[in-house]
Amino acid sequence: MSDAITVRRVDADEARERGAALSHALADVLIDCVEGGASVSFMLPLPREKALAFWRGVLAAVTRGERVLLLAETTAGRVAGTVQLITAQPDNQPHRADVAKMLVHRDARRRGVAGLLMKAVDQAARDAGKNVLVLDTVTGGDAERLYQRAGWHSAGTVPKYALMPDGAYCATTFFYKHLA
Repeated sequence: MSDAITVRRVDADEARERGAALSHALADVLIDCVEGGASVSFMLPLPREKALAFWRGVLAAVTRGERVLLLAETTAGRVAGTVQLITAQPDNQPHRADVAKMLVHRDARRRGVAGLLMKAVDQAARDAGKNVLVLDTVTGGDAERLYQRAGWHSAGTVPKYALMPDGAYCATTFFYKHLA
């Protein structure tokens, strides 16, 4: 991937009308990340149908207004990365959102895609009236350093919280960010 990257939000209409095509493009990114060793809730091997089912669920949540889905795309329209903002929260947490599934295709890494996605997710949170964000990530990984550079604060680490795609345990660090 050598062309420029832009980040955009998938709205409810697009999620309904282009859901099948979006699911396939997003499944490609998810499968690539899992095959590359990312601990993002899925195990190896990740069947394509399971990845597609996941994205169909995400797109349905977008149509219901429960999630914000952001895409990083090349000028040719290829999805290079994605991140979600889960805005549907309990009644006592209307000010909070969860950041989930920050994924960047291995072909697009080291090009600032994740940083662009993190800036866009901050803006999406502000637009949604959210001022406290939380996320979790593998302790010691590249994403942890990305979040720290983006102004996130560690709230602590839980050993053996999750599994890597190959079945090995991994510690998870929880982060939060207060938006101004």
